[in-house]
Amino acid sequence: MTASNGPAPDTSAQAPSELANAARNFRLRMAVIDCETEAALDATRDRYGRTVHVGAEAAARTHRDTAAVEAYSTHLAPHAEALLTAARLALDELPPARHLLGWRTVLDALATSAAEIRRALDRPAAPGSRDERAQHAALWPHLTAWADHGPIPSNLADQLDGQHHKAPLTAEEQQMWTEMAQAAQRRGELELTESWYAADGQPITLAYLVEDDASTVVALRGDPGLPGWQVIGHYAHELEAGKALPAPVPPGVLRADISRFNRPVSAPELSVQDLIRDVVEGRSAGDAANALLGAVQRGFVAGPMVRLQELLETSSQFATALETAKGHQIAARLSVLGRQIEFLTIEVEQAAEELGATVAVLPPHRTPVPRVRARPAVDAAPPTPPPLPGTTARHRHA
Repeated sequence: MTASNGPAPDTSAQAPSELANAARNFRLRMAVIDCETEAALDATRDRYGRTVHVGAEAAARTHRDTAAVEAYSTHLAPHAEALLTAARLALDELPPARHLLGWRTVLDALATSAAEIRRALDRPAAPGSRDERAQHAALWPHLTAWADHGPIPSNLADQLDGQHHKAPLTAEEQQMWTEMAQAAQRRGELELTESWYAADGQPITLAYLVEDDASTVVALRGDPGLPGWQVIGHYAHELEAGKALPAPVPPGVLRADISRFNRPVSAPELSVQDLIRDVVEGRSAGDAANALLGAVQRGFVAGPMVRLQELLETSSQFATALETAKGHQIAARLSVLGRQIEFLTIEVEQAAEELGATVAVLPPHRTPVPRVRARPAVDAAPPTPPPLPGTTARHRHA
């Protein structure tokens, strides 16, 4: 760990965008560390995800912790406090919105993490010692907090340097463009391309409005799937729209406790290919039945069909969390599909049990084909290859 020597650099003169870039650089480096660590950890596991090399796993995590501390020291330590100050200033200037209380909580938590990291940087343990490894491991949750939630203060800092959107349309123009876009939507000629939330919590969607073989980029405010949305601007292309419209804020998360850098250890599971191979290599009905039962197994080591149902249910929750009319429709559809998979899972389980109860084996006339054929004798002449098509064999004359 690198100790902080001397007074901290003066960041008061730094532009908010420079402070935001410091957090982005740290997050980028943490993403690289995460990928490298996952690759190292994969090498310590067997085909089912179980750790078989405990020492190598511990070494990979130790290297991860040290690299994360170095990344924070390099990219973010000199700027964290100034970034949080800029973020709080921007937050105070924003109009009331549902997400601001949560963002303020995030900033407070990041300030706590920054203080903990600063204390450790000021009092580093002996390099390579057990105390240093313990110190780095204790800092990992604080470092990942910045990696996970750093986009929020970064975005707030950008708000200080960002443009302030001014409606480019008069009330009459806005009504005219909204009616044109609504008519195009009814014709199926309003192509939605991108969506985000502005700092005031309003959803904004870009779309191509096609009319008379010409297309125009329009910006919509509100849910395009419900009545009441409006066109707030029209532009020659998306780049122009991005410069004129309110900047996007970081999107939310499905579950508040999720962390890209602190994923739970995956449960061991059999792949569908492994189960198919078990059936192909099986000789008795019980072999095939066990493979089918593996596909519908529940619990910690759940089978692929059970995981598929979980995927559909979680995706349904995600679609609902979008809080759009289309999202609710898709959520209902995914929920129905999840129930169908549940019904199919029960059917497969029953069929597997019946197959196992047949107490049968494959008949012996299904003889395997040897993969290795007999080689010719060493002193035997190789067979004469047949003549090529369209040619005549040539005879040697004495």
